[in-house]
Amino acid sequence: MMIDPNMLSDPIERAADILSQAKSVVALTGAGISVESGIPPFRGKGGLWEKMDPMEVAHIDAFIENPERVWNLLIKEMKTVLDRARPNPAHTGLVDLERLGKLATVITQNVDGLHQAAGSSDVIEFHGNFAWQRCTECGQLHPTAEVDIARIPPQCDCGGILRPDCVFFGEMIPTEAMVRSQQISSGCDVMLVIGTSAMVQPAASMPFIARENGARIIEINPEPTPLTGRISNLPLMGDAGRIMPQLVEAVKERLDSP
Repeated sequence: MMIDPNMLSDPIERAADILSQAKSVVALTGAGISVESGIPPFRGKGGLWEKMDPMEVAHIDAFIENPERVWNLLIKEMKTVLDRARPNPAHTGLVDLERLGKLATVITQNVDGLHQAAGSSDVIEFHGNFAWQRCTECGQLHPTAEVDIARIPPQCDCGGILRPDCVFFGEMIPTEAMVRSQQISSGCDVMLVIGTSAMVQPAASMPFIARENGARIIEINPEPTPLTGRISNLPLMGDAGRIMPQLVEAVKERLDSP
């Protein structure tokens, strides 16, 4: 039965009740969880795709045809932003839930590596990780933070061009990420959906898979999404960096109670 948040005196307390009693919790995160770390979203107001056409700068065909242009227009800017980014309280809040034994896995659409930087131990990355650059010739991985961009496009020691170890438009989602995400989503009893509108497939199907298998969906987003009032049992509207610490503290209180 859908829970009407308007009937709840404190939705965070209700969410804490659900989490503290849960046996298997999984989180699905999107760009919104990293906005407070200074990383702009790709979609929506203020997103990168308002400034440029993703098919021209983020499609694998565009990279193959002109890697220098894609590096100059997109990848170099992303490297600059991500080199400065640090986990925020929403990322560390998920780590706290893991340490409390309430969260096992994070499924993310993000490529910023901030979940791992915060300390999450099991992160499924739908779109890869920008923390690494992969040689298009030999496949060797290079830490993005150590890549010298004085020369564009940067090259591997073998002479091959480096590219982000991420999924471009036109490339397939890693099979292992897809299969594990589906399995974990179908087996959880609570899913935390944080910072995503759940409109980009295949990640967008995970809350539906979870709900169809009886899980309750707690949504944390700054404003309503297509999930709100349809799939989410309990929407918590607000910034994840503000809500997550409150939620973690409320869960701790319940777990510490005799």
